[in-house]
Amino acid sequence: MSGEQTKVTDFADLAQAMGAAGADHDRLMLAVDAAVELIGVCAHAGVTLNRQGECLTLAGSSEVPSMANKLQNETAEGPCHVLDRDEETIISTDLPQDQRWPTWGARVKDELGIGSSMSLLIFTARGSYGTLSLYAERPRAFSADDLATAQALAGHLAVSMAASREIMGLGVALASRTVIGQAEGIVMERLGVDSDQALAYLKRVSSHTNTKLVDVALTLVRTRQLPAAGAQS
Repeated sequence: MSGEQTKVTDFADLAQAMGAAGADHDRLMLAVDAAVELIGVCAHAGVTLNRQGECLTLAGSSEVPSMANKLQNETAEGPCHVLDRDEETIISTDLPQDQRWPTWGARVKDELGIGSSMSLLIFTARGSYGTLSLYAERPRAFSADDLATAQALAGHLAVSMAASREIMGLGVALASRTVIGQAEGIVMERLGVDSDQALAYLKRVSSHTNTKLVDVALTLVRTRQLPAAGAQS
């Protein structure tokens, strides 16, 4: 079995486990543990809630994500410390050299041994948002394949959390581009098309069924079944 086939099987198992999980925290722990397992260079993973500018750790594969968030609060710097964040993915290839967060980047390297990071938006709510945060020990650790895997993980987590529509009492809105991107990947795999053709397929379904694009994507990711409406011209 190829590495790609193994990864797809793992994601299928992850989706099933998330669906069966009884509590939000269990779903979050499944996601962060999967991130470390599926992305070889990822030493630590966590889910962060930014609530009115304060970074809170909802789940972590180790203590490092919580400590990194504590440093974000202390320094008022970092990818998850931004108010009203709208960037889907924020990557730092060399944290101690990153001029966006000079103090935080230097401290996470010196105190936690982290050289690079990736932060993916999962959901937004009024005054809050959630991210999947990945940390690697060396600089320039994450590859393009790692990014694709992380985005798929974030998509699975976003879909899972959207099923309950709440996290810690907050109304949740999907990070829609994450879920649409994951749906595109499923269409590309099933139909053997490129990303533009996959997006066109999803848009046709949206138009023919009078359903929002993100809801079409959400249904596809949940069921992994291609809607017949997309085949219509």
